[in-house]
Amino acid sequence: MTKLISWNVNGLRACVNKGFLDYFHTSGADLFCLQETKLQEGQIDLSLGEDVYCYWNYAEKKGYSGTAIFSKIKPISVWYGLEENDEPEGRTITLEFEDYYLVNVYTPNARRDLSRLDYRLEWENRFLDYLQGLDRLKPVIVCGDLNVAHQEIDLKNAKSNHGNSGFTAEERACMTRLLDSGFIDSFRHLYPDRTDAFTWWSFMPKVRERNVGWRIDYFLVSARFADRIADAGIDADVMGSDHCPVTLKLA
Repeated sequence: MTKLISWNVNGLRACVNKGFLDYFHTSGADLFCLQETKLQEGQIDLSLGEDVYCYWNYAEKKGYSGTAIFSKIKPISVWYGLEENDEPEGRTITLEFEDYYLVNVYTPNARRDLSRLDYRLEWENRFLDYLQGLDRLKPVIVCGDLNVAHQEIDLKNAKSNHGNSGFTAEERACMTRLLDSGFIDSFRHLYPDRTDAFTWWSFMPKVRERNVGWRIDYFLVSARFADRIADAGIDADVMGSDHCPVTLKLA
C-alpha cells in the first residue's frame, strides 16, 4: 500500500507554526505534496528525516505560489514546470516512478474579478497537453489545488456562486474535459454522492465551523489505474491552513 497526501498549506512557514510537522510525521505518507509554499530556497529548515527526498519548485516572486514534494520513494526522474523546466510561478513538479508519474500542481486562480481567467484557461490547455503526453507513456496521478469546484455537490452554496472564480462555466468545463480525456476524480469515484465534503473554507468567522466550504483539492488518476485506488479521503479536521489535506491510498 502506498499513501499519498496533498495539502495547500498557504504558507509553509506559517503552517509549521500550526502543527504541520506533527501531521507530517504521524500521517504515514510515502509521498507528501504541498502547494502554496510561499517561500524561497534557504528560508526554512525542516526536520523530515534522513529517508525523505525533498523537491522544491520556488516561484520567482517572493512569498507567492510554490510547490514541493517530500518522498520516501526515490524517483527515477524529476522535473519542474510544463515546458523545459520553465515555470516562473513554481506551479508544478513531476516525479517519475516505475509504474506511474506523479504530478503535483497549484493551478492558477482566476482572481475574484476574473482578471486572470484568460490566463487560467490558456494554462489549462497547456496542462492538459502535458498530462496527455505523460499518460501516453504510463499512468499519471495528478494532485493538488486545482482551484475549481467541479459540480454543485462540491461546494456549499452552489446557486449563489455560479460565475464566481473557481465556479465559472469555463473553469468547470476544463475539469470536465480533463476527466473526459481519461482521468478519474478518485474521491468521487469512491464516493459519488457524498455531500458536505470540502477541502477549502474562507477565513471569514465561523465559516469553517459551519462547514461552508468548497472541494477544490484533488487526486486525479489515469482511468486505467482505477483498480489501484484503495481509498481517497479528506482530512478536514487538520488545521493550519484554509485548506485541509486530501489523501489517496494505492493498492
